[in-house]
Amino acid sequence: MRVTFLGTGTSHGVPMIGCDCDVCRSSDPRDNRLRSSIYVEGDDGLCLLVDTTTDLRAQALRAGLKRVDALLFTHSHADHIFGLDEIRRFNMLTKRPVCLYGMRETLDDLRRTFGYVFEPDAPRGGGVPDLRLWPLEGACCFGATEVEPVPVQHGRWQVLGFRFGTFAYLTDCNGIPETSLARLRGLDVLVLDALRHRPHPTHFSLDEAVAMAYRIGARQTYFTHIAHELGHAATCAVLPAGMTLAHDGLVIDLTAGGAPPVPIE
Repeated sequence: MRVTFLGTGTSHGVPMIGCDCDVCRSSDPRDNRLRSSIYVEGDDGLCLLVDTTTDLRAQALRAGLKRVDALLFTHSHADHIFGLDEIRRFNMLTKRPVCLYGMRETLDDLRRTFGYVFEPDAPRGGGVPDLRLWPLEGACCFGATEVEPVPVQHGRWQVLGFRFGTFAYLTDCNGIPETSLARLRGLDVLVLDALRHRPHPTHFSLDEAVAMAYRIGARQTYFTHIAHELGHAATCAVLPAGMTLAHDGLVIDLTAGGAPPVPIE
């Protein structure tokens, strides 16, 4: 399985509009962060996209995406859904609908937000995305890729993280219930929300994320959904062994047979 980080930034993105801080003016490309999303390519070639961010078009062009077989949604906040209309291009490329999976509440929000997409007489074939909605209520398989939803807390909202074999993706969270921690044992790679140094009401701070990463105990942890307070090089220099910030464009190859995950820069 191969995972590409399409974006690792907070809802504002980095650089942030109207900001002249050192990170927003940084020449390090790892400090340039589009909104958080990943692209998962299974061993059988089936491709999953987690969230359709505001930046999806730019992300797809940068990563050379040509196929999306299914969409997984963590939740329905704007930075995770407002690229949904871009899926119509993938409909045209694959000549078939794309199935969309998430909590029932998320699917209801998508129907309301994108009402024009789900009208019975909506024009298919390029006019609007051709989607099929499926509530995700337990583990399921997409071809050879098994996906297990992992409920987490995002302030007052319950949202989903996802486990793909020995890889787990938990963006937008500041709490993980014990029942979900039990689903995160034996990971090779954990991806976890780490917004900034200061506490936040709906996201883990960096220190909180490090403490949670120790509890989960993955072989390697990458932090995502990163605000402009955290410069890549300076932050990574002080993180514990086995923990680092992710960055846009990072690719991780999770090989079969229990071999260590391989980052491809």
